[in-house]
Amino acid sequence: MKTNRRCRALLAVSLNLMALLFSTTAFITTHWCEGTQRVPKPSCGKEKKTNCLNYGGNETANETNQNVVHYSWETGDDRFLFRYFHTGIWYSCEENINAAGEKCRSFIDLAPASEKGVLWLSVVSEVLYIMLLVVGFSLMCLELFHSSSVIDGLKLNAFAAVFTVLSGLLGMVAHMMYTQVFQVTVSLGPEDWRPHSWDYGWSFCLAWGSFTCCMAASVTTLNSYTKTVIEFRHKRKIFEQGFREEQNFLDQEAIKYFRERSVQPVTRSGEVSMDSARLSPPSAL
Repeated sequence: MKTNRRCRALLAVSLNLMALLFSTTAFITTHWCEGTQRVPKPSCGKEKKTNCLNYGGNETANETNQNVVHYSWETGDDRFLFRYFHTGIWYSCEENINAAGEKCRSFIDLAPASEKGVLWLSVVSEVLYIMLLVVGFSLMCLELFHSSSVIDGLKLNAFAAVFTVLSGLLGMVAHMMYTQVFQVTVSLGPEDWRPHSWDYGWSFCLAWGSFTCCMAASVTTLNSYTKTVIEFRHKRKIFEQGFREEQNFLDQEAIKYFRERSVQPVTRSGEVSMDSARLSPPSAL
């Protein structure tokens, strides 16, 4: 039984640690959602020769004279660039079309004013989710390595299960609130940021993977607690049943013994009375 309990506790600790690592990584990265944004092509110049609009003619003259009307043969989507972007809880980064690298801006500033409160609730829930995971992980480690007795281990197990379940519920709420905020921002956010197409990224998958590991850890911990309690009750029942049988056996032996002791004096007194009856003379009529 002790080996099985230790294996279940080790499994719960491993799942909780995975949930903690996944949630922390997802919280600090910017790949919750990713896709493309459609932006107009810039004008071609001396430093930019590709992915730009070439109006023809003398480029130097066009650059110096602002009143010249520019014409381009490109129409439709050919006049636009589709730059890659990725967004997290804190920042949204997009490809820089004028230079190498990326430029990032705060996603909290991009969110509509009506959704900022929900976004901050999501951030607070994510922080509490990680903190409760840390508390649950600490309690599981104490139960695994430093519990001096089975009763203390059961108490730590129960508290760890409660904290882990609460953290999982907070994490689920936080992920759903962020998804709602992002979808509203796609429709009502700044026009220079609105995605042309988007999908969920690997940070989002890590966040929900963390929730899955968290709930698996809580189920494993509750299962360990329940099995241990059931095993103790079963052993107690067997012990009480054996004690009752032993007590009944002793009681029967005692009753038998006292019955034998109580029968012996009666027999002797009867024998004495018969002897006295034989020796006494017959009474006169």
